[in-house]
Amino acid sequence: MKIISTILPEVLIIEPAVFNDTRGQFFESFHKLKYKDAGIPVEFIQDNVSVSMKNVLRGLHFQYPYGQDKLVSVLQGEVLDIILDIRIGSPTFGQWVSIILNNDNKRQVFVPQGFAHGFIANCDNTIFSYKCSDYYNSQTEHSILWNDPMLDIAWTSKEPLLSSKDSCAQKLNEYQLDQLPKYKNII
Repeated sequence: MKIISTILPEVLIIEPAVFNDTRGQFFESFHKLKYKDAGIPVEFIQDNVSVSMKNVLRGLHFQYPYGQDKLVSVLQGEVLDIILDIRIGSPTFGQWVSIILNNDNKRQVFVPQGFAHGFIANCDNTIFSYKCSDYYNSQTEHSILWNDPMLDIAWTSKEPLLSSKDSCAQKLNEYQLDQLPKYKNII
């Protein structure tokens, strides 16, 4: 397993060791002790799977105050995955990182609490997997507008397919300070 840092220090890319032979492939998609040793000491308690057609954009979602750490990956297809720092007081507030996740590269991304997350499917029948550290709470779920001009995210489509919730989401600067998570290292 290889851990790759991103421009957002808390967001990590995980590349599993993949073993190929004439029968196919094998890799560990999660090993609690190895992830803990890699700096991800999270107890995941809920798994989710979504299936999306090409150009479906889901996000940018976050839960506050009942946040979730997530370990995300693609089981089939491909996405452009986006992680956005929304922690008040963070030195990287408003910055985002994009990562291609697909069934070929087997990459995973660790998305800690305090970050908004979204993705766009780059092909039909994309199967996306989420491991979550807390249960989904509809009362604390929020969305940031996918095309917020302040963020200038380079999505793979300018006309994605959106849910009604995501199409009318707020811009990041429209959230009040008490509606966003705080950076934990503030003195």
